[in-house]
Amino acid sequence: MADQVIDKIDNEGAPELEERVVSINRSSKVVKGGRNFHFSALVVVGDRQGRVGVGFGKANEVADAIRKGGELARRNVISIPMREGHTLPHPVEARFRGGKVIMRPASTGTGVIAGGGMRAVLELAGVKDVLAKSLGSNNPVNVVKATMKGISMLRTKAEVVAKRGVTHL
Repeated sequence: MADQVIDKIDNEGAPELEERVVSINRSSKVVKGGRNFHFSALVVVGDRQGRVGVGFGKANEVADAIRKGGELARRNVISIPMREGHTLPHPVEARFRGGKVIMRPASTGTGVIAGGGMRAVLELAGVKDVLAKSLGSNNPVNVVKATMKGISMLRTKAEVVAKRGVTHL
């Protein structure tokens, strides 16, 4: 597993998406002349201000797999709502295949209490305080995709009130 961080600045001077490689896998195919190796890279990108994306790139070389993963992640960026600019608006539980994640808001100063792929996603999204637990599969791909599914289910108080048509709270 690699933990590579690349920070770039775009033309306007605003911070661009930061990239982190969560895992690299090697697979092989046995052929007449020996083995053919292929690589897959799980890449998370985010601006630490509420935008995050995930990409899973595959290629014959590690560098190409990372590049493809970064490109896919930039295409799949989503915005997440945050409460008071530092934590999640409400608790959320999500599943993706064998992976299950539970994320709860935390008070200021708690920090990101999460492991592995969840930590990468939450940090690059800009969440500063969260209590999170990964249950079931510890496969980084399933954990990261479950985390993305969970943060895409988050709603702000204003969104819920508007959807329900409530005039007072």
